[in-house]
Amino acid sequence: MDDQLQRLLEAEARAQAVIDGASQERQRMMEDALASAREAEARFEAGRSELRAPFLKEAHGRAEQAVAELARKYGERQRTLRELAARHETEAVEAALNLLLDPSR
Repeated sequence: MDDQLQRLLEAEARAQAVIDGASQERQRMMEDALASAREAEARFEAGRSELRAPFLKEAHGRAEQAVAELARKYGERQRTLRELAARHETEAVEAALNLLLDPSR
């Protein structure tokens, strides 16, 4: 009976050793997974600016095109307004001269 009890105690001790080993392995695997996740997150954060760079470059190009188009339209509009102002000034001067020279009109 003592022999069986001794074998059971030894089997229990071996089982406990296996359980402890598995727990340690599980803990190590969790720590490794967390470390890998942290490294992946750090790589992502470091590369995020590289990921955004093409989009920012494209947006900057579009903004420059929009500004150039607005500047062109503004210039055209300003030229048109100046031409109209010059024409109206000429018409106003002619009308004033006509009124001064021939008040009956």
